[in-house]
Amino acid sequence: QVQLVESGGGLVQAGGSLNLSCTASRSIFGLNSVGWYRQAPGKERELVAQTRISGRIRYGDSVSGRFTIVRDNAKDTVHLQMSRVKPEDTAIYYCNAEFLTHEYWGQGTQVTVSP
Repeated sequence: QVQLVESGGGLVQAGGSLNLSCTASRSIFGLNSVGWYRQAPGKERELVAQTRISGRIRYGDSVSGRFTIVRDNAKDTVHLQMSRVKPEDTAIYYCNAEFLTHEYWGQGTQVTVSP
């Protein structure tokens, strides 16, 4: 079992920056993957960024070059550094982890980008 707690969401102006954090209830070092997804109203949940145990990092096409995922193994925390945000980045951001054969989700944190 893995509990994930997100923090750092809020309101930000377009072009600005915002940092999200996700803290896990166990060491993230042993997780198959940990990362972020988002869901905007009326849209499907989509990948934002993910880091895998192999070291591979994936980014969604719409955020590549603007967002960075950073692992802090010592604090069992994964950060999402968001820069040059756009109104279309408005969504609920969910932390996600894969451990053994199970997938876990946080409760989500709202990010709203004003024009």
